[in-house]
Amino acid sequence: MKILIGIVGLFILFKVTWLYQKKPLEQSITDGEEIYQDFCIQCHLDVGEGVSGVFPPLAKSDYLVNNTEMSIRGLKFGMSGPIMVNGVEYNGVMQDQGLDDVEIADVMNYILNNWGNEFKGMITEEQVASINDE
Repeated sequence: MKILIGIVGLFILFKVTWLYQKKPLEQSITDGEEIYQDFCIQCHLDVGEGVSGVFPPLAKSDYLVNNTEMSIRGLKFGMSGPIMVNGVEYNGVMQDQGLDDVEIADVMNYILNNWGNEFKGMITEEQVASINDE
């Protein structure tokens, strides 16, 4: 009987853990908005327009949609050097923001689904974890 209760307990723990890790896109976007307000708004401004020639726009950003992995890498490890966003070159530095993989996935989902960006899919914690500094 104790073994059966232990197995049921492990099953419930597994299911709860699995459900927690698989948060829906809408919840990820909501969580990502809070992270954006805390970490990103200072440079990219309240509606993601950035500052021309200094901080690239996140709104209607061709770079984000076409270079999702590089965007994740930039959040995770920081980035520097030239990038082209909506036909304008930016050559600045973005420091590592100290976000964990879940926070990066959430803020990416928020950015990729706002301000005219249309992204097919969802960035997951596992996808972020799989990206290494190159």
